[in-house]
Amino acid sequence: MIKKFILILLLISIELFAKDMTNDKDFEFLTLETQNIHDVQAKKGMQDWINTGFGLRPYKTNYLLPFGYRDGTYKSYIQSDTYKNIEAELQVSLKLYLGHGLFGLNELYYVSYTHQAFWQIYTDSSPFRETTYNPEAFVIFPILDDDSFLQMRSLKFAVAHRSNGQGNNENAVYVSPEDNLGNRSRSINYFYTTLTLQHDSLITDLNVWLPFPVATNLDDNPDLMDYIGYSSVKFSYFLDKHMFTLMGRANLVTGNGAVEATYSHPLTDGVFLYGKIFSGYAESLIDYNNYITKFSIGFSFSR
Repeated sequence: MIKKFILILLLISIELFAKDMTNDKDFEFLTLETQNIHDVQAKKGMQDWINTGFGLRPYKTNYLLPFGYRDGTYKSYIQSDTYKNIEAELQVSLKLYLGHGLFGLNELYYVSYTHQAFWQIYTDSSPFRETTYNPEAFVIFPILDDDSFLQMRSLKFAVAHRSNGQGNNENAVYVSPEDNLGNRSRSINYFYTTLTLQHDSLITDLNVWLPFPVATNLDDNPDLMDYIGYSSVKFSYFLDKHMFTLMGRANLVTGNGAVEATYSHPLTDGVFLYGKIFSGYAESLIDYNNYITKFSIGFSFSR
């Protein structure tokens, strides 16, 4: 247990150290110099290499939550795994700007990648209970609407994939039938659009999504849409240094869905106290059809 707490603290320390160093322009490549290089092209190439920025920016919230407690127990899809109802959770989410103005509407083009992991650090072998991979490509059309009640700010169109990277194990050979705990593979390809509104320091995101119209798209989880629904609304509110969010999504036919509330407050430059409460279905893909209520707390490195 102590070793796992030390590991979490080490990860946080590395993140804080990295942020401090990247903010210190004198630190980067401190031991490298190009003034005495006589080969002009080599000098230019080395300077470009030293000063290159890859252009990655935060997309969704990047966080590390060492403590997450849920009411109830997690189902295991591996015979040897016994999960606890306390775990860690982390998310890394980045986007890359590609260009703008293809249609002359000042639209912005991006690709992004979000990696979410649920880590059973409080069990003996500390496995990752679930890992989710979520690449996207999207375009954002800015809207300057100061006259209507809606106060629209942007319209986003995206294509995305989300999966847990597991193979379909339905046809695997087991010693006995009871060893087969079910298919672990989860995935969906989908389109979505987001309309963003702003009223002072309140931002509202209205989201609608639709799976690809391909017969095999939801083979691993054919009833997934019954639990995640087709739409959601998210409110983000800034008050002084505090930030609150509230998200709700639902399938209006089945009545299934989820709500999620978060809170963040800056601790230092680029590091925030971050708390999250989730209640509903599809907290993770592997448990999309299990109702989960969970409280998590830790740190975020973007909002």
